[in-house]
Amino acid sequence: MISEKMQSAFLDQINKELYSEYLYLSMKAYFANLNLQGFVNWMDVQIQEEHAHAMGMFDYVIERGGKVTLEAIDKPQCDWQSPYEVFKAILAHEQYVTSRINALADVAQETNDRAAMILINWYIKEQVEEESNVGGVLAQLEMIGNDKHALYALDKELAQRTFTAPVIG
Repeated sequence: MISEKMQSAFLDQINKELYSEYLYLSMKAYFANLNLQGFVNWMDVQIQEEHAHAMGMFDYVIERGGKVTLEAIDKPQCDWQSPYEVFKAILAHEQYVTSRINALADVAQETNDRAAMILINWYIKEQVEEESNVGGVLAQLEMIGNDKHALYALDKELAQRTFTAPVIG
């Protein structure tokens, strides 16, 4: 049985994961408006990943005998100045999510919930990958600057990204 404190921490994180999905959906719309279909694809993969992350926690709470109650999702930002600004925002957001996953791990440690810690360790590792992936695209955008030909090439590269459903836990 999951403790109330651990359940509450997971419910808060589920909301943050769903907000991430919502934020990335907003960013997808931004890229669609610029007709950058490779960036749209990259965001589609992110959206699917964030949904899978939320559902992994959702299912875990239920599996442990907890009760899932969902809260409202905040409205995300809807406009940016450039693809570079979007990826700066993504990196900042992923760093925030990392801090929240670490806080979730703190609750698992505090409540001595080893089962939760096993699950959370997967998310900690995933956040390292998330920040690295975003950082790589951001570095490319920094190099590109205002070169539209290079942006076009990067757009074609990002179109190759595919979603693979994660095995969480």
